[in-house]
Amino acid sequence: MNDQRPDPDALLEKVQRAEAQRRRGRLKIFFGASAGVGKTFGMLLAAHERRAEGLDVVAGYVETHKRAETEQLLEGLEILPPRLVDYRNTTLREFDLDAALKRHPALILVDELAHTNAPGSRHPKRWQDVEELLDAGIDVYTAINVQHIESLNDVISQITGIPVWETVPDAVLEGANEIELIDLPPDELLQRLQEGKVYLPQQAERAAQNFFRKGNLIALRELALRRTADRVDAQMRDYREDNAIKDVWQVKERLLVCIGPGGSAENLVRAAYRLAQSLKAEWIVVYVETAKLQKLSKEQRDAVLRTLKLAEELGAETVTLGGYQLADEVIAYARTRNASRIVLGKPTYSGWKRWLHGSLVDTIVRQANEIDIHVVGKESDFLAQAKENPYFSRSRLYLGLATEEQRPLFKWRAEYLWAIVATAISTAVAWAMFDHVDLANLIMVYLLGVVVVAARYGRGPSVLSSILSVVLFDVLFVPPRFSFAVSDTQYLITFAVMLLVALVISSMTASTRHQARIAGHRERRIASLYALSRELAATRGEENILRIAVKHVAEVFEAQAVVLLPDETGRISHPNGEGTAQSCHGSDLSVAQWVYDHGQMAGQGTDTLPGGEMVYLPLLAPSGMRGVLVLLPLNPARLALPEQQRLLETFTSQIALALERVKLAGEAHNAQLKIETEQLRNALLSAISHDLRTPLAAIVGASSSLARDGDRLDIAARRELSQAIYDEATRMSGLANNLLDMARLQAGAVVLNRQWQPLEEVVGGALAGLSARMDKHPVSARLPSDLPLVEIDSLLIERVFANLLENAVKYTPPGTAIEISAATEESELVVTVSDRGHGIPPGEEERIFEKFHRVASEGNQGGAGLGLTICRAIVEAHGGRIWADNLPSGGAAFHFALPLSEPPMIEQEES
Repeated sequence: MNDQRPDPDALLEKVQRAEAQRRRGRLKIFFGASAGVGKTFGMLLAAHERRAEGLDVVAGYVETHKRAETEQLLEGLEILPPRLVDYRNTTLREFDLDAALKRHPALILVDELAHTNAPGSRHPKRWQDVEELLDAGIDVYTAINVQHIESLNDVISQITGIPVWETVPDAVLEGANEIELIDLPPDELLQRLQEGKVYLPQQAERAAQNFFRKGNLIALRELALRRTADRVDAQMRDYREDNAIKDVWQVKERLLVCIGPGGSAENLVRAAYRLAQSLKAEWIVVYVETAKLQKLSKEQRDAVLRTLKLAEELGAETVTLGGYQLADEVIAYARTRNASRIVLGKPTYSGWKRWLHGSLVDTIVRQANEIDIHVVGKESDFLAQAKENPYFSRSRLYLGLATEEQRPLFKWRAEYLWAIVATAISTAVAWAMFDHVDLANLIMVYLLGVVVVAARYGRGPSVLSSILSVVLFDVLFVPPRFSFAVSDTQYLITFAVMLLVALVISSMTASTRHQARIAGHRERRIASLYALSRELAATRGEENILRIAVKHVAEVFEAQAVVLLPDETGRISHPNGEGTAQSCHGSDLSVAQWVYDHGQMAGQGTDTLPGGEMVYLPLLAPSGMRGVLVLLPLNPARLALPEQQRLLETFTSQIALALERVKLAGEAHNAQLKIETEQLRNALLSAISHDLRTPLAAIVGASSSLARDGDRLDIAARRELSQAIYDEATRMSGLANNLLDMARLQAGAVVLNRQWQPLEEVVGGALAGLSARMDKHPVSARLPSDLPLVEIDSLLIERVFANLLENAVKYTPPGTAIEISAATEESELVVTVSDRGHGIPPGEEERIFEKFHRVASEGNQGGAGLGLTICRAIVEAHGGRIWADNLPSGGAAFHFALPLSEPPMIEQEES
């Protein structure tokens, strides 16, 4: 029975999708086969039409390629200024996303959808900029060529011989509200190329010899037309679904092959393949599993699996459906896929047998009024009909069904014996009630027995129980009793109605039982897949993923399992971690290596080593092979079920995707480390080159003056030059010490020499060491006399004070006062070094502690940008923290807090 009621989940999804589309901007893509067909021209014409309608239109970024007719169309449109980016001594013009969001027009033009943005942009790709505009509710017009579609990238590279590096995900095109194909015949495009309307003359000559060959343009045009047709077909399906249109619209060639367990299924698949090739049509192979087909033998199931695999090898889409009535499922699926013709295998029943058992052909002809039906006997007859009948060659749906298999009506098994027992029990209950109730109530007892048998044992036993119930009711209870004679002809009507009601009830109960069993199987499959996906999504680390994958596969498929991964050289090896739990001991690595290299299944039930005990499945991810899943099934027949095969394929896909996610995450982490290392190296070279070059230049200049003119210089001049050399050499020494200290701190090579010290001594030591450099900055220290002792490395904390004081001297003008203060707060000693300078620029309070980061300032005297980084490393090594902020009255304040603890007790000497 086919339920035609709408799916509530589908309706909810439809409402949510409509609501999301209402808030989101509309995307229109001007789509072409190659450059020069007029995409930008068409986009600008459409923009002028919208502007004439009163719409707020802005040209966000339009690439004219210096074509005069295109540049003329820009006149009259508001043009958003580009964002200028300096990159490798070149100024790049980029789309200004922030300015577009701030301007927020109703419609914005953004050309070159596949463009890669300059480094430092918010998004690496322009299509991501467009997505943000759409999310902001702005309509977008854009343009793209067919070679930039991600899924066609390898195909186009093979056709043209030229790799295309800038691509756009297919999901962007699929999510577009409208796609307008801008088409131009290859000859006209080549003429435009020769006239210089596509590229400049020098570029046009090179393009004509490479990409713009006529054969390439024809192939690209076909790809663009096909892609646009697929898009239109998808829109038509969405429209039919949204408007609940069930009738078939015959607009596209589409073939469907529905296979059964009969021996001619493979021949039908091959015939459908040749027909699909001749029609250039899609084709789908469907296997409908009904209650009868669930009871197939192992050989018949293997035949079904072989046929499905053959169809996949020939390029078909394969689908497994489940249902109670084969005809209903076929017709419903045909309407869902908008198929127009059904071709059925000729039934083997004829005459009264066909009337008794029914015929799939008759049922579909009667119910599928809008679909043409073709009935064929043998493959040769079908192919001859397809060749001779031109009307037949237009068929979209080819449903080749293996001839219907004859089955006995009853197969004497335990279920039928229980049906007889149940009927006997009903008879015993009715016998006990005979003297107390009417015959109508006895009929209810028998009907109850029929319901119990149908719910428990299915259709066949319930039919037997129905017939026996009528016979026993007639013989035992209807007068004259104990004979088949009937005294009142009205009882004949009673018998007929009783038998009919019993059969209807048994049929409906058996159908409900079958549907419940199928729903239970589907629910368990979905639940197992959901559990695997949820755990894999929440797991990090390859070893954890292997453990989870092995656990779920072993539980769902009742098999021992192991995931084998390749090493750095691509050789499969046994895992050593927790992923070996419930592993397949004795799995053949040579077979696994073959599966990994060829990307095909092997082992039990496959075409490769079908006699083996284990099954080897490739873990294929979008970027390549990730490993091999090995199964040792405890029940091989269960694993051969088509639905189990589908579920296993889904499991392997999920495991492969999880392994790829871990691999990509590792690669991204390594890439980020490389980027950070490169940035660190560049910053280090920049800082060192600047801070070494300045003192070296001073040293070279002073020393050359002493060497060349030393005899002519007086004592004061020579002393001044010598002091300059000493000062600059000291500066270079400080830079080298900072670099060495930073390296030691980051490597953890510094061992703290903690001693109980008064803070006053540490501050005094720092001020004494900097007295020469701080002669132009008055320093005041406000330290309470009751400050407790702190357990610190006095030399390192003295270095913290020195770096903070030097930093204040660098970034404040001469004469600026510097203050040092300290106080206890709860279990910390908080020290503050403040000045009255210009303060810290907003947003720089955290960044100033990063390596090689320097704030631009008039008072900045250079430096490698390591002083504050070293301060943070020393303070954190003591278990403290450091931060900076601006004073309300002006100036900057640097605070660091050190943990306090109880100093040891000092024993007094006995007198």
